[in-house]
Order: sequence, then C-alpha cells, then structure tokens
Amino acid sequence: MSSFRRLSVLAITAAAATLISTTGPAQADVQSLRGRGTVDVRLIGINDLHGNIEPPTGSSGRVILPDGTTVDAGGAAFNATHIKNLQNEVRNSVIVGQGDLIGASPIVSALFHDEPTIEVLNKVGMDTTAAGNHEFDEGYKELLRMQRGGCHPTDGCQFRDTYPGASFPILGANVTHAKTGLPALPPFWVEFRDGIPIGFIGMPLKDVPILVDPSGVKDLKFGDEVKAANKYANFLDAIGVKSIVLLVHQGDQVTSTGGGPNACNVAAENPGSYIATNVSPKIDAVFSGHSHQHYNCVVKDPAGNPRPFIEGLAFGRELSVVDLKIDRRTRDVIRGETKAENKIVTRTVTPDPAIQAVIDLAKQKSGPIANKQIGTISTDIVRGPAGTVEMPLGYLIADSQLEATKTTNGAVAALMNPGGVRADLTFASSPAGEGNGVVTYGEAFTVQPFGNILQTLTYTGAQLKAVLEQQWGPGRQVILQPSSTLTYSFSAGAAPGSKVSNLAINGTPVDPAASYKITVNNFLAAGGDGFSELTKGQNIVGAGIDLDAFSAYLAAHPGQGAPALGRITALP
Repeated sequence: MSSFRRLSVLAITAAAATLISTTGPAQADVQSLRGRGTVDVRLIGINDLHGNIEPPTGSSGRVILPDGTTVDAGGAAFNATHIKNLQNEVRNSVIVGQGDLIGASPIVSALFHDEPTIEVLNKVGMDTTAAGNHEFDEGYKELLRMQRGGCHPTDGCQFRDTYPGASFPILGANVTHAKTGLPALPPFWVEFRDGIPIGFIGMPLKDVPILVDPSGVKDLKFGDEVKAANKYANFLDAIGVKSIVLLVHQGDQVTSTGGGPNACNVAAENPGSYIATNVSPKIDAVFSGHSHQHYNCVVKDPAGNPRPFIEGLAFGRELSVVDLKIDRRTRDVIRGETKAENKIVTRTVTPDPAIQAVIDLAKQKSGPIANKQIGTISTDIVRGPAGTVEMPLGYLIADSQLEATKTTNGAVAALMNPGGVRADLTFASSPAGEGNGVVTYGEAFTVQPFGNILQTLTYTGAQLKAVLEQQWGPGRQVILQPSSTLTYSFSAGAAPGSKVSNLAINGTPVDPAASYKITVNNFLAAGGDGFSELTKGQNIVGAGIDLDAFSAYLAAHPGQGAPALGRITALP
C-alpha cells in the first residue's frame, strides 16, 4: 500500500477510535476474558540517522560508556538485527522515528536522494516518524516525493527502476500552509496493538526556516511545538485515543559526555526539556532528537506525573526503547510501569541479510564515484566538539571557498556555517582501503553533503560586523568559520552589538564605510542559521558548488594539514 493511500486511513482510524470509545466497559470485559487486564507495548525509536546505512566511522561510529571506554556502534544491517531482537522479547512493538532520518547523508545514500535509506526503513518496518529539519533540505516538494514516491524530477530513478516512497507517514503537527493554515503534513498517526489505539504526534522544531534553505519552505509555517502537541493531544483524547506519544525533533545538550547512554545529564534551560515538561499531561512519553546527544530522563508533566524523555545519539548508534503498560479498560498508559532505556547498536550481532543487500547495492552503484581519490591529508582535520569556536575543518572549508572565488569574483574573505560541516576528515584509511591520508570524493561528500552554491556578495564593513554580531543571541552561539584572511576578537559577555572587536581583513582593520566582497554559501546568503544580516549583501555573483571548491582545494594542496587556530580570539 503506497504511503499516501495509507495516510488516507487517518480518517478511518479516527472513526475506529471513536467507535471504541463508545463501546466502553463492555468491550473491556470481552477483552479481559481473552487475556490480562493490561497490554504491553514496546516503542523502539530512531533519531538523526542521516542516511548512515553503512556503519559510521571515526567518532561518529562510537558510543562513549560511563567508564570512558568506547564501543563501535551503528550500521543499518546491525540496527535491523537489534530491532528484531527487541521485538522478539515482547508481543507488541512500534518502530518510530524522531526526525532527520534522511538529509546530510553520506554519499552511499545521498547520491540517490536518500532512496536507499527509505528502502531500508521500509524493510525494517518503520511505523511512523516525525519530520526533522533535514527532511526539508531539498524543499517541501522533495519531502512529499520521498513520502509519496516517484522518480526525482531532475535525476530520475537511479537507485531502482522505480521509487515507491515511504511506507510510513512522516508527521509534522506544527507544519501548516502559510496561506490557508491547513496541515502541510499529517499531524498524527494511530497504531493499534491488541485492539488498543496508540496515538503518535510528530513534528520538527519550529526553527526549521533558519536551518534549511528558506526558499524551499517559503510557503510553510512552522508553529510552536508545545501548542501543536497540545492541540492534537486533545483531539486524540477526544476520539478515544488515551495512550499518546510525542515524537519531536528537538532535544537537549548534555553537561558532559561521560554519563553513558542512560544518564540524565541534560543542561539547564534546554528546549527539549522545556517541551517535555510543558506539553499536555495526556502525552505519556516524549521521544526527542536533533541535538545528537544521548540521555534517558524522567520528567514531570504539568499535572506532576512522571513520563520518559529520551534521545539516542545519532547515525543509528543507539535505539531508544520505551516499554509501556496500557490498561485495557481505560486504554491509557500506567505511568508508574513505564520503563525506558537507550540500547547500543553493537556490531557483534549478525547483520540482517535483507538490509545488507540494499546497502551492498548502494555501495556498488556509488562506488566508482565515492572511492575516487581527490587529495591527501597529513593528519586528522576535525570539527571539534559541539560549541567549538574554532573548527580546523571549518577553517579549511572557508579557505577553499575563498580560493575558489578570490580571482574570479574578487573575494577577500569567506565565511562557513559550522552546522554545514558534517564529519571529520580522518587520516586513517576507511574500510574501503584507499590508504592512510587519502581523501576520497565520498569522504569529502560526507563532510559537505548539501551541494550548496557559493555566492560572493558585497558588504560594507559595518554590515560585516553586524553579521558577526548575530553569532550571539538569546540562547544562541553560532560561530561562523572565517577564511585565513579574516580575523577578529570577541567578548561573549559584552553587550549585544558590541561583542566583536579588532575586525581585520588581511591584517588591515575593517573600515565601516568601505566595501568588501565576502563569499558564503547560498544557505547563509538567504539568511540561514538566523544570519538575516547576510541577506543585505549587494552585487551577488555565483561561483559553483561548495563541494567542488573543497575538492579542488584538496587536490591543489597535497598533504594538507590542519589549519592553525587563532583567527578568532576570545576576550574576557
């Protein structure tokens, strides 16, 4: 059954739930004669897979345990085996996602517009997922194609002869059409287990428009997560669905990485915790994502009752498992009996052969492009941990963008958004066996998978400083990575608008009235990551794909090392 024909069952589901609500105790009595007075249901959650159907490498493929040791984890074929094992332990299970299952993916999936990943999730038996921000990377229309099926309008069908679409609904309870206010994605989904309806409300974070190319979502509105969750929790409750789960693509940062998969060391005043503690008491569990962290918390809902709040890293390294016990009579979750745990997707189990076959085909078809050598490095060149001010790999990418545009466009500096740097460049050879220090096209693609267009725009010195001042805001620090020609100091504690000082280009102080040609990608030029000041640039000149510039730079600088730090100086 195609995904959107399946979505038409929503109305039927609602009607069925209403019918159940009218049968009341009589049906409960019949059910009780058939078995126990409760139904056990296991929820198995996946978040932020990002098309990592192959086992991720480097730090992205490891889980840190409480004692500081690490475990190699992830890979869709291993993931599938772990899911089957978890399902075999219980009678009833539901597989859910918390968003970013596709987008910002390695070349083995992204080369085919993430169709291999959707096929893997279909085979695994995904029941429903929230949309994340990366589901909108190629715009709303492409997300609908991923759901409904059909060949890509430009590239056609390259992975299979046809693309049937996702067999599970992609939810967006807070996503509406800007003109009409009508839902742009299904807001909820209902699954039945042993005759008990379980409602799933799913949604991305409200900040999607500043995290993707704004032009791809310009006709959509992304509303407040708590308001949307409460609206549909009330609706589900009204039609007789009493067991309700929230799948939200918003999560928390953690105070340390040493707590292990099941610690609850989330930082204070995080957006995920705010959502988890403020959504309706009718919601029995909150699965989260987006932050690529792992935590397993119990929070109090507005009525003071406990419920799990959980996230399981990223790239398929962990599964978030929540076991619910549901009362047959009330059809509601018995909160005190809920158990939650993040399970590590170890690689010590036998990989699922059906999933491995999909991965092998994707590797075979992408291999000639992915394994092509484009350059060499002399050491690891890394992003650094979350929140790092100076990112060696971010600096390297900015340098490549400047080199690609300084002669043709007259650029004097380049700025790179940190969120666009998706993986480290590691010196050690990958499992493909290309050799130590060799950088392949596939590895470079994993670092920069978005295919953004470079653009050179003219800004006054005052505008350039205003851009850099936007790196800080309420609950915000997003540090753009500058090319080697641009340096400055900052004081995070200074007043808004006065944090940046000593701004210079090629060692010369920036003149507020002078004009400077600065290169950024089209995501930033459109105001992405909240940099609205970048939209004020003039005399825009295009300059090709960012990945092409990065590849050309690596080819022109064999044995490339990690750029020296010091372009940005933190002051008291």
